[in-house]
Amino acid sequence: MSEPLQLYSYWRSSAAYRVRIGLNLKGLAYEIVPVHLVQGGGQQHTDAYRQLNPQELIPTLGHGQRRMGQSLAILEYLDEVWPEPPLLPATARARQRVRALALLVACDVHPLNNLRVLQYFEREWNVPQPEREVWVRHWIEDGFRAAEALLAGHPSTGDFCEGETPTLADCCLIPQIYNARRFGVDMAAYPTLQRIEASCLALPAFDAARPENQPDAPAAG
Repeated sequence: MSEPLQLYSYWRSSAAYRVRIGLNLKGLAYEIVPVHLVQGGGQQHTDAYRQLNPQELIPTLGHGQRRMGQSLAILEYLDEVWPEPPLLPATARARQRVRALALLVACDVHPLNNLRVLQYFEREWNVPQPEREVWVRHWIEDGFRAAEALLAGHPSTGDFCEGETPTLADCCLIPQIYNARRFGVDMAAYPTLQRIEASCLALPAFDAARPENQPDAPAAG
C-alpha cells in the first residue's frame, strides 16, 4: 500500500483535524490539499471538488486512485490498512466504548454546530452571530456534560479516553475541544476532558495536527 496519500483539508475543519491526527498517529506521510470552506462561497462547492466528494464536505482522503469521505470511515480504513498502532482497542467491549465516545462527538455534537448549519441560520433566517454562538455553545456543553460523566472515574479511562494510548475517541474529542475554546465554552466544568486534552496535545502527532500548524492556516499576527 505504497500509493501516495492526499488529505483534502481545511485548517479549521474539525473533521479534517480528526483525520490529520489519525494519519500522524500512524506515522503516514501525506500531502495536504487545502480546500477553503469560506473563500469564494466555499471551494468545497466547486464542480471540481464535487467530482471528488459529491457531499461537498471536508475531508476527502485520496489513496492512490481512490477517494474517500467521512472522517470516521476514513479513520477506520487507516486502521484496517495500517493496523499499527491501533486506533481501536483489542476487545469488543473496549471497541464499543471507543466508538460510542467518538460518535458522541461526530454524530451528536459536531453536526449541530458545523459551518453549513451556521451559514444556513445566517442566510435563511438572518440569525445574528451572537445567537448562533449561543446555539453552538449549548450543544457543545450538552455533549461535554455527557462525555465528562462517561469518562470521569470510569475504570477504562486512563491518560486517554480508553487506557494509556490514544484511540479513535481521542481523535474526535480533541478537535471538538478546540471548537469549544474557539466559541468561548468554559472548560472548567470538564476536568477529565481537559486532562485528556493535555495528554493528547503533549504527543507530536496531535501537536502537528493542530489547526494553527497547518499550511493553509492564516499567518499569525
